[in-house]
Amino acid sequence: MRLPFRRHSVSSRIATLAQLLIDRQQKLAVAESCTGGWLAKVCTDLSGSSVWFECGFVSYSNQAKQTMLGVPETIIAEFGAVSEQTVIAMAKGALKHSRAHWALAISGVAGPGGGSDINPVGSVWFGCTNRSQHLHTSKKQFCGDRQAVRRQSVDYALKKLIKLLK
Repeated sequence: MRLPFRRHSVSSRIATLAQLLIDRQQKLAVAESCTGGWLAKVCTDLSGSSVWFECGFVSYSNQAKQTMLGVPETIIAEFGAVSEQTVIAMAKGALKHSRAHWALAISGVAGPGGGSDINPVGSVWFGCTNRSQHLHTSKKQFCGDRQAVRRQSVDYALKKLIKLLK
């Protein structure tokens, strides 16, 4: 199955991601915090996404990260919810609790409040892993209001995963 491609839009990125996963006969799970399910939503906007999209976990609270994804309380206590260690644990938890081949996790500070010296508003961590334990993490600092930070987070996550799959 070949999907249409439109340049530089979320829908074109989703089509590209879908095709890469379909070609590999693999599925994706997402674990989201600050994006509140936006990544899962744009994935499932594409008709037929059940072929390549397994599930999404919206683990907004620290307790949800622990109960839904198995993020150890000690990681959140020591490093915080917005940290490399937390997104690694979220991504690994999404794989453990699904039949997906790939997992992408996002945790950040969308604002307008909640920022700190270490993680000011707009700080977002990304973690991506697969069943072979190939792991990639990155941190971005986005500008704008809450909506802009969340939109940029989804866009960056899609671009990063596409790059990893190519």
